[in-house]
Amino acid sequence: MRGLRAFVLSLLATLVLSGCMRASAPVATAQPRGDLDSLAYGRSSSGAAAYAAVPAAVQYDTAYRLDAGDRLRVVVYGQEGLTNTYAIDAGGAITMPLIGSVAARGRTTSGLAAEIGAKLRGGYIREPSVAVEIEAYRPFFILGEVAAPGQYPYVPNMSVETAVAIAGGFSPRAKRDRVTLTHAGEQGATRMVVPLGTSVSPGDTVLVGERWF
Repeated sequence: MRGLRAFVLSLLATLVLSGCMRASAPVATAQPRGDLDSLAYGRSSSGAAAYAAVPAAVQYDTAYRLDAGDRLRVVVYGQEGLTNTYAIDAGGAITMPLIGSVAARGRTTSGLAAEIGAKLRGGYIREPSVAVEIEAYRPFFILGEVAAPGQYPYVPNMSVETAVAIAGGFSPRAKRDRVTLTHAGEQGATRMVVPLGTSVSPGDTVLVGERWF
């Protein structure tokens, strides 16, 4: 009887030990795959919850047309001597090492990047990778019956009302309900009387008139 009990206890111990060994085997190999997914794709293999934690990229107006006064950040990957900040001059161009003047007026940032890449490919860099983004927009102008008329840095998504506030507000004799907005587009300059909620673009001129009573 004592021998049978010892045999049963020995058998139970063997089963417990084998179960522990099977349960612990995968632990050492589970983590590295998730880490690689996170590094390569910004998310883990666990799904959407991890992906949602990745910050969104900054969005730019890809249809915006460049002009004199815009300041651009041009990045040529792997070429520190070419990567820099460039201002569009009065002639509507930027000047870069190696390739000299590049026309920017009227182009989008992606169009300008393609043009720079094409020029670099013509005898300087075999397969250039170029990115262009707007570092600062060209200024806007506000004139007439405001506290401090003049030229000011453009603020994205601004309205006529915002422009007036930047210039210190209306003067006592300002015509406050409508102002004149001059916008220079591809077809030339347009001038119109607009309400205060109208959007202002870089390079626009806002004129606040004087009331007669």
